[in-house]
Amino acid sequence: MITTLLLSFVVCVPPPPSTDVDRILDAIRTVETGGCKNPSAAVGDGGKAIGPFQIWKAYWQDAIEYDPSIGGTYADCKSRAYSQKVVVAYLSRYAPNWEPETVARIHNGGPKGHHRSSTLSYWAKVNKVY
Repeated sequence: MITTLLLSFVVCVPPPPSTDVDRILDAIRTVETGGCKNPSAAVGDGGKAIGPFQIWKAYWQDAIEYDPSIGGTYADCKSRAYSQKVVVAYLSRYAPNWEPETVARIHNGGPKGHHRSSTLSYWAKVNKVY
């Protein structure tokens, strides 16, 4: 019983206190929807990505699995506040550190995005804004 209870309780490990999370996420959000007048209504990748961070459903599901306390629905990713929680959970799950390049490339390329050369151009765009 205790094992079951412990397994059902997952804690999201936050970024280190010295990390300027808002600055990193603002740069990512700007690259994702910088030209959109209403980022909450942004839809991209042929309808597969929504909201200010252009979150795919699989990304959202992964983040919710890691931190069920986020709750909500995929449609809630249109909200900046909610989608930011989703991004932080996803990055907390996969980023080995909270360096801007690492988190930007993982956001763009998935759990191993920081190892993929295909995410370098995305990082260049985020870095320019950052």
